[in-house]
Amino acid sequence: MLELDGLGFAHEAHEAHGAHEAHGAHGAPEAGRWLFRGVSHRLAPGEVLTVLGPNGRGKTTLLRCLVGLAEPTEGRVRAREAIGFVPQSHRTTFAYTALDMVLMGRVRRLRPLATPGRRDYELALAALERVGLAPLADREYPTLSGGERQLVLIARAIAAEAPVLVLDEPASALDLRNQGRVLHLLRGLADEGRAIVLTTHHPDHALEIADTALLMYGGADVRTGPADALLTDTAVSALYGVRAHTLSLDAAQGGPPRRTIVTRYDQEPFP
Repeated sequence: MLELDGLGFAHEAHEAHGAHEAHGAHGAPEAGRWLFRGVSHRLAPGEVLTVLGPNGRGKTTLLRCLVGLAEPTEGRVRAREAIGFVPQSHRTTFAYTALDMVLMGRVRRLRPLATPGRRDYELALAALERVGLAPLADREYPTLSGGERQLVLIARAIAAEAPVLVLDEPASALDLRNQGRVLHLLRGLADEGRAIVLTTHHPDHALEIADTALLMYGGADVRTGPADALLTDTAVSALYGVRAHTLSLDAAQGGPPRRTIVTRYDQEPFP
């Protein structure tokens, strides 16, 4: 569905050093300028891939490369299916209603110059219902809270019926209840066959819903693997420079044991 082949992104030297260019062998940017490098993964239908890393390591830039909004410096992205993108934040000065915003996700399904039909409205309303915002369908989008706007954008991606969804920190503006709603929703969409890529600063969110984790330590140090195996105390502590600890959770309804990762903020930073 979506394949990342040796993906890398480097800031141009003039961005940090004015007009003076700094390049290594074969005209490639110097190693210190690589935001990330060597990212390879083949995303399968029904897979949830979570991308974690501190601010400034290139998570959003990676997503922009996946959806075609940024050009990678090296490597390539192969997308065999349509991709629905949910940015971290979005504002508009136009007084579109929440329903109008979700209907925009249906545009690529319409013939040229066609207007949304009954099925488009049904799918848009169903998507709003799924994220819990059906009662706000007629509210103007700019008047919604940041968390509500985020849920509308997720509903728009659902209504688009894209087989691949790429989301930039979809739970960042949400309260605890709605974080749980979004996590459950994304896992449900994956179980229906959609492939999901999302960034998050919450290792516990990744452990809750992810099949695969991609940890961005910086430059070429990018690690990908099964989320449960990769997200250990040591790995998360080193990734964020804090002391992280694993807690075991009681199995629910006879299911497998679960664990989560928490941080003790009263401790010294991880070296």
